[in-house]
Amino acid sequence: MKILVANLGSTSFKYRLFDMSDERQMARGSVERIGSPLSKCAIEIGSYRGEMEMAVPHHGVAVRACVEQLTDKQQGCIASAHDISAIGFKAVHGGRLQGVFRINDEVLDAMEQVNSVAPAHNPPYLAAMRQLAATVPDIPLVAAFETDFHRTIPEAWRHYALPKAWSDALPIRKWGFHGASHRYIAGRSAELLNRQNARVISLHLGGSSSLCAIHSGKSVATSLGMSPQTGLPHNNRVGDLDPYCLPMLMQHSGMNLEDVLKHLSTQAGLLGLSGGVSGDIRDLEMAADAGNADARLALDVYVAEIRRQLGSMLVALGGLDAIVFTGGIGENGKRIRSAVCSGLSELGIDLDESKNQLGKGESRLDAATSKAQIWCIPTNEELVVARQTLGIVK
Repeated sequence: MKILVANLGSTSFKYRLFDMSDERQMARGSVERIGSPLSKCAIEIGSYRGEMEMAVPHHGVAVRACVEQLTDKQQGCIASAHDISAIGFKAVHGGRLQGVFRINDEVLDAMEQVNSVAPAHNPPYLAAMRQLAATVPDIPLVAAFETDFHRTIPEAWRHYALPKAWSDALPIRKWGFHGASHRYIAGRSAELLNRQNARVISLHLGGSSSLCAIHSGKSVATSLGMSPQTGLPHNNRVGDLDPYCLPMLMQHSGMNLEDVLKHLSTQAGLLGLSGGVSGDIRDLEMAADAGNADARLALDVYVAEIRRQLGSMLVALGGLDAIVFTGGIGENGKRIRSAVCSGLSELGIDLDESKNQLGKGESRLDAATSKAQIWCIPTNEELVVARQTLGIVK
């Protein structure tokens, strides 16, 4: 079976095609600037790299362009669209609907009910799913929700202290996200440690960041809560914030609640902390080295929040066998990794700085004196979604 995995943005469509007989990636590609007069379509199949520009008004047309590239007689890797057994979506939030599902009206309705807490993710996914259902009706569509991996978190770690009537009536919980990434790390770290009962803290650090405490391959705690805006500071999203700040922010800015929330999800986080310098760690490190105090503050707050959540994960696990850095920052941010692990030798976490600087790809970074192993493991969310999609269509 061949599974196409879709990762959507409001104006983008990124995909990978897997042959699930051996889990081999056959192709990857993207369509950028969807809705613009000219969209950029890129594809990689083996050593072939191709790009073209065309009008792509919506995601349904983007999928058609993708299929045309994959079935091209000269450079394609499949004979026809019928070779694609299903399209799997790395869906974000389905409220109380957690798991992997064939997309139907019930699934779409569940996603729509939590649009307000996932405004940057759910609306474009909903639009694309509806377009694709009409455009490629013969290909099954599957939603693999990011919250699914966190269903094993104990109830005491999932609840907010709300009046019970509200909690019963509304899907307000600490649902957690980045489930596909943390699930991949759970499986791969167990292989590397040769232990199925390992206690692992997965640090998915990137444009959006979260920590997850994993015991015996299962999530037992995570830093993200009800929405993808929570937890650590993200590149342009605020992270955790006392709700009683909102009336003060509204009064100061003259904005209504909707506009304040939009600002907090687009202009806050590292971008906001740095005074608008950037939400990208690389830019912030360069600016901080040049003496920009706001950029330095943004980096310091980011690291401090990671370390605070790291302590929480240690308590949830009652000990530690390994720390894993993953995501764009986790895999490439040598200075961030060093700062996170600094001064933690008493907790059994001791980074070898030479390994940290020289390590590439999947690599072990702990010193000989460290009780816990420290790893950098590139994640593979798309493969996880492909496996979940295969399970549904089979």
